[in-house]
Amino acid sequence: MEFKDYYTILGVKPSDDIKAIKTAYRRLARKYHPDVSTEKNAEAQFKEVAEAYEVLKDDERRAEYDQLRQHRNDPNFGRQTQHAHANANNAEDFSDIFSSMFGEHARGQRQRQSRAMRGQDIEMEVAVFLEETLAEQARTIRYSLPVYNAFGMVEQEIPKTLNVKIPAGVGDGERIRLKGQGGPGIDGGTNGDLYLIIRIAPHPMFDVVGHDLEIVLPIAPWEAALGAKVPVPTLKDSILLTIPAGSQTGQRLRVKGKGLVSKKETGDLYAVIKVVMPPKPDEKSAALWQQLAETQTSFDPRKEWSKQNG
Repeated sequence: MEFKDYYTILGVKPSDDIKAIKTAYRRLARKYHPDVSTEKNAEAQFKEVAEAYEVLKDDERRAEYDQLRQHRNDPNFGRQTQHAHANANNAEDFSDIFSSMFGEHARGQRQRQSRAMRGQDIEMEVAVFLEETLAEQARTIRYSLPVYNAFGMVEQEIPKTLNVKIPAGVGDGERIRLKGQGGPGIDGGTNGDLYLIIRIAPHPMFDVVGHDLEIVLPIAPWEAALGAKVPVPTLKDSILLTIPAGSQTGQRLRVKGKGLVSKKETGDLYAVIKVVMPPKPDEKSAALWQQLAETQTSFDPRKEWSKQNG
């Protein structure tokens, strides 16, 4: 096998680092890849570039190659390396040594020694609305599988479509494993897995606290004072909630079993009261507020301040 100057093939210098070598390889691989190249003898050129990169990317093999390259014109080099690379009792000439270390025979040995590797796991996020967590959902998802060449580089990406089921009761950040739907295995290795990461989309009305839901419930001052029955939305429908007389802003009213559903538990819905004042009163409304104030002279909403300062 004739000696090949791998540095010249890649267009780099012997002093260049692995980053420069990798950059050169990627550029030439794109240029000569048989599927896209219009260059003459593209396939042969691509194989030669790949062969050069396979040697120079590995520190140990690059060091062996550099030694051979340095002594390629030394007629005694074959005898000096006889016990390292010779067949039985005969000294090899330089081309034989080069072939045994970097040629097809050497590559075949490395391939036979290669070990099966499991494919890469892939993660993707899936947005789910709160209402969709109440029952199992069918989804069609689309993603790409990376395809690696013999040198561990992504050569292309293959689009893939899967019909999956999102179970009821999923929570934010939950991971659903789809076995064998990840990256393909290498040298007979098993495929990786696909992990769906659930992301609960923000809701315009409900806040999620564990398996419980919270909703701010605006009520009028007279509803807070006298009590009332008001409609409150849930994830499924609307219910009538009883507001106790004398309710205050920040008070929490629990509605059992109207939260999120999971395999282990069902959460509750908490309506957090917020007393909302009407707009600036007209003359008639102002008179009514004045009448109320005159009948509640003993009421001091800032009474606690006096205790703290007293």
